[in-house]
Amino acid sequence: MAILYPDAYIDYLFHFHTDRDYFECHEILEEHWKQDHKRPVWVGLIQIAVALYHHRRNNVQGAKRMMKKAALLLHREKEAVEQLGIHYEQLEQLLQWYIQRVEQGETYQSINLPIADEALLAKCLEYCQKRGGAWGKESDLRNEFLLHKHALRDRSDVIAARMQSKQKKRRPKH
Repeated sequence: MAILYPDAYIDYLFHFHTDRDYFECHEILEEHWKQDHKRPVWVGLIQIAVALYHHRRNNVQGAKRMMKKAALLLHREKEAVEQLGIHYEQLEQLLQWYIQRVEQGETYQSINLPIADEALLAKCLEYCQKRGGAWGKESDLRNEFLLHKHALRDRSDVIAARMQSKQKKRRPKH
């Protein structure tokens, strides 16, 4: 019986392994996490993406802190990690290896999550092909938007929604 993985998870894996848009990974899974009873396993996967985002931007302390949090949380969520088609022991080794890299002052390096479920990997590769991505491609360290997306993205819709909310609160109630 094939396991049905959430679309948001497939999208997360796509961005994690192709364009290395870790900011987008965070956004995608945060929305899914809110809709999925706030399961901790999603937070752990978000933290991995955030750690890599920080490391790629040379925020060593942020990268180390986030990766350690992810490793600790996912250790407690081992069963949930495996239910998501990820080989837990390999993931644990990968995270520990990455933490050591950061602590030793090594520069950012793209990583691939150890997907154990061949059907999941096949689905991801098919999705990747449809979207024109290259699975396992190294991060483009010259892409300023990708590196600093949190500061460079268009937030006009969020700002407009906040202004509208503030205006509603200011209106006198009759």
